[in-house]
Amino acid sequence: MGGLAALAREAGHKVTGCDAGVYPPMSDQLRALGIELIEGFGEEQLALKPDIFVVGNVVSRARTSDGQPKFPLMEAILNQGLAYTSGPQWLAEHMLHGRHVLAVAGTHGKTTTTAMLSWILEYADLKPGFLVGGVPLNFGVSARLGEGKTFVIEADEYDTAFFDKRSKFVHYRPRTAILNNLEFDHADIFDDLAAIERQFHHLVRTVPAQGRVVVNADQASLARVLAQGCWSERMPFGSSTDKNPIGFTAQGEPHDFAVLKNGQQVARLQWAVAGVHNQHNALAAIAAAEHVGVAPAICTQALASFDNVKRRMEVRGVLKRGDGEITVYDDFAHHPTAIHTTLDGLRRQLNAQGKNSQRILAIFEPRSNTMKLGAMTALLPWSLEAADLSFCHAGGLDWDAREALSPLGAKALVAQNLDQLIIQIKSAVRPGDHLLCMSNGGFGGIHNKLLAAL
Repeated sequence: MGGLAALAREAGHKVTGCDAGVYPPMSDQLRALGIELIEGFGEEQLALKPDIFVVGNVVSRARTSDGQPKFPLMEAILNQGLAYTSGPQWLAEHMLHGRHVLAVAGTHGKTTTTAMLSWILEYADLKPGFLVGGVPLNFGVSARLGEGKTFVIEADEYDTAFFDKRSKFVHYRPRTAILNNLEFDHADIFDDLAAIERQFHHLVRTVPAQGRVVVNADQASLARVLAQGCWSERMPFGSSTDKNPIGFTAQGEPHDFAVLKNGQQVARLQWAVAGVHNQHNALAAIAAAEHVGVAPAICTQALASFDNVKRRMEVRGVLKRGDGEITVYDDFAHHPTAIHTTLDGLRRQLNAQGKNSQRILAIFEPRSNTMKLGAMTALLPWSLEAADLSFCHAGGLDWDAREALSPLGAKALVAQNLDQLIIQIKSAVRPGDHLLCMSNGGFGGIHNKLLAAL
């Protein structure tokens, strides 16, 4: 929604927005654009008299414990019959029509892959528009209209709005669609994996015959999606040439690998981005960019200068401690698979640098709706296996974090509040440690608090 607001502002509209607990980097970006941020959802905002209200999917018809509307502004809009629409629908009608839309879908890696693809097209002088669910460091903004024909968009499977329960991505009508991966997530709106697979197939149905579906060939869930019908060119990608004789594959380490198409090397990528998951993200971006005429060799030239996205393994501070250093990172990982791949990527990066003995301290809060519901607790010990120590902020959970993490024994500590968590970390940390903070929210500003405490 913040990126959409930025696009509307760039298009010349006067934009205001309201939310609860807006936090950086988006809050900083919006204020820099001159977009007024209003805290809360009070009906007094009707006095602004906008032409239309664009409603995000956080808004609902929910009531508080004393029976009052949780979103009184929405109730007033409905009662007065004022014009409103959803974010994805407004975007489709006002920004995407007539453009070559490249949509990036998947449970993991959407933001990073969208940023990669946008940077490739920018490097190739296609002047793309884009909407990313984060702030790509190469651009410094999460969204822009662009001057060219192409528009790259992060395509979320979460529902559109309280009045439109379809996935957001069905509005975007892409000509190029990346299906990066597919696992169970969003337990608050999907009953099971099959329900999400149906939504992904709705996306596939919208891709024209002249379009391209870039699909992770290592995922059985995506094979089931395409088995329901696909009317476009399929371009698979994956890590194994044996499994993928056709399509884009990689040979080599994640930081230095050959890019193969149909078994033949077409490019090579050496870069500073860690992790097998990012190697796959790169293959998907290359396959999508090729569909709009960018050669794989140009793609890898672009990716060699890719600076990633804010809150993706972002170093927030390095402290000198004795004869070593303590590094504090910020990462958006919140699903167990994302936590696992992020930790694995950092471990591989340290090993490649000869820092095998340095410890990783995983610091996380189960904040997403799926994690709060306890749908993924059984996977938590597996997700943290690459960490030397794990620290969980468990305040507000309805399930027992200590019990869920008990298979890790003394390697896992649980705190009910941020102050207690910082005390635990401070007593355990030593020179050479890497402190990886993971959350899909602001995490109470833990990064700066940790740096100050240490």
